[in-house]
Amino acid sequence: MLKEINIRTKDEFEIIDITNDVERLIDIEEGIAIVFTKHTTTALIINEYEKGLLEDIKETLYRLIPRRGSYKHDIIDTNAHSHLKACLLNTCLVIPIMNKRLSLGTWQRILFVELDGPRERKVYVKQIKG
Repeated sequence: MLKEINIRTKDEFEIIDITNDVERLIDIEEGIAIVFTKHTTTALIINEYEKGLLEDIKETLYRLIPRRGSYKHDIIDTNAHSHLKACLLNTCLVIPIMNKRLSLGTWQRILFVELDGPRERKVYVKQIKG
């Protein structure tokens, strides 16, 4: 069964730790969890949820793809920079499940990245028994 996590973001760029939200949905002993964001201006990453690192991620993405540029998509909408940043990241993660828990490393967290907020967002979680 496909399960859903609803996220309300507050800022244009925001990184939210959703690990506990995903883990609450796990109800199989062993297998994999597929975590997917259905939005073209959001992403999912696995990394440490540490303030300095989060700021580094944000600054690096803004340096690589600045808000203002000669982006052709901005003729339609002014969020081409958000779409381009999402292209560098992931829309989907696959995480092993062992003993009804996500098998993540000590510092690994599932991070939802908002690139064009604030908005209402959805993340889907599918479990596959292994």
